[in-house]
Amino acid sequence: MNLCTIRTPDGDEPAIVDPARGVITVRTLLPDFDGDLMSVVADGRYEELARLAAVADDDAFAPRAEADFAVPYRRPHKIWGIGLNYREHAGDLSEKVPTEPASFIKGDHTIIGPGEPIPVPPQSERTTAEAELGLVIGRYCRNVQEAEALDYVFGVCTILDQTAEDILERNPRFLTRSKNFPGFFSFGPKVVPLSSVRRDDTDLGAVEVSTLLNGVPQRTNTVKNMAFSPAFLVSFHSAVMPLYPGDIISTGTPGAVHIRPGDSAGCHIPGVGDLTNPVVAG
Repeated sequence: MNLCTIRTPDGDEPAIVDPARGVITVRTLLPDFDGDLMSVVADGRYEELARLAAVADDDAFAPRAEADFAVPYRRPHKIWGIGLNYREHAGDLSEKVPTEPASFIKGDHTIIGPGEPIPVPPQSERTTAEAELGLVIGRYCRNVQEAEALDYVFGVCTILDQTAEDILERNPRFLTRSKNFPGFFSFGPKVVPLSSVRRDDTDLGAVEVSTLLNGVPQRTNTVKNMAFSPAFLVSFHSAVMPLYPGDIISTGTPGAVHIRPGDSAGCHIPGVGDLTNPVVAG
């Protein structure tokens, strides 16, 4: 079972997605619940909710096709982005693969969800979108070893990370500015528990990530071809600063696409989901 947030007439509601039966809100399972999806992760309530959903009546579920998926949550403590993490993508940009993660932080004002528009800022004549695998931290994480790092990850999600590439090309010190326009970080519609996508206790290498433009895959690669594995990224960044439940590490892209108003950008990760956002003029 996966986590999501759905739009309802009473506002956004955290929910459980059962692939066989549909979508059921957390409040249906726990009438006294008062929080968002990030609090479900932070409070360690997923297993409880999964057990309750498993025994809930079928008529308590809404058909998945009728669910209006929103962004899972909007206020993580932090978002870490990783640049040039697929070796082939570094070659696309005539860049050397960094000897350490080329990371940056994005503000939560950049967050949008499925179907929400990506505005191309007027300051940029070349904005790109990048499909990425996201890691959602499940519990407080500080100075952890790589071998145990994924034990601190609750789950994964699809991401679209945007860049004002022409601003970045003027000077690499402009990275923060080029990455932090509103709408430059989309994620969802689901957060998939890590156990659903791991092949064993350590491996995410078979996960395949594709960047789509107008529904057509443009670049595809697998996690095993990253310079720095998901476990390494969690360990490395936990040594920089604490990671908190709900924090997101966006692990890098197999390739970017130039987006223009009227386009749609997409991320496809088998077993995790599909994310699509329309592109508009900012």
